[in-house]
Amino acid sequence: MLEGIFGNQTTERVLLSLFHYGETYVAAIAKDFNVAENPVRAQLDRLEQTGVIHSKLAGRTRLYSFNPKNPYTTPLKELVAVLYKAIPLKEREQIFKVRRRPRRKGKPVL
Repeated sequence: MLEGIFGNQTTERVLLSLFHYGETYVAAIAKDFNVAENPVRAQLDRLEQTGVIHSKLAGRTRLYSFNPKNPYTTPLKELVAVLYKAIPLKEREQIFKVRRRPRRKGKPVL
């Protein structure tokens, strides 16, 4: 849906992953959407150059997240939220089926 605004589907996928997980990395996005890592990395680099997202190293992995200091981040996240909510729940569960946060200590596994 945002493909027309951003020019390609990879940017849409990157923004959806960032919105869903809050913080993610190249291989995770590529795996979620079953695409190659190079186009994902290219879009992340482009978004980072514009200042909408920023990255940090965690060991050998570069983690990306939205840049809260950029004035365009909040409106962009609102636009992505509209797209995210328009995706049916079953489809969202299928795309983002991998849990990337640790489980709270003592929480039972269902």
